[in-house]
Amino acid sequence: MLRAAGLALSVGYAALIVWLYATQPQSVGQVTGGLASGIGAYRIDEQAFADGLAFFKRDQFVEARAAFERADPAQRDPRTQFYIAYAYYRQGWGRLYNDNVLFGKGIVAVDRAIALAPGNRLVVDDATLGMRSADELKAELERGVTRDVSDFNPLKIVRPRK
Repeated sequence: MLRAAGLALSVGYAALIVWLYATQPQSVGQVTGGLASGIGAYRIDEQAFADGLAFFKRDQFVEARAAFERADPAQRDPRTQFYIAYAYYRQGWGRLYNDNVLFGKGIVAVDRAIALAPGNRLVVDDATLGMRSADELKAELERGVTRDVSDFNPLKIVRPRK
């Protein structure tokens, strides 16, 4: 009985090490959130998410991302990751040029949101957004970091921010 318990404990510990190696969490919140989501018990902090939405709607994108990251410390909620990516888009968007660093971080966040979404398809029901699907947001972010002839179009300065 003792040997069987030792074997079960060793196998469980080995599985934990393999999972940690495969997911490479960056914080304790990601570890606990990853384990909780594995058993279906992960929930975001709704109050922090609401705070993030309030900041987002007031165009305070740094504060919004901080609140969204506090709401989803394990980076397991696709909707929260979508809003983080959208905050990077809104902050990095410019009439004359886009901030490639912020757009790059947005691409990483929207890729994470797409990977977490059921069927890799995410649509957010928010009428205040110009882009409601993660695919639209990803395309816009990728378009923002690529350089081509259309970047020299003078009519680009009248384009709307989504």
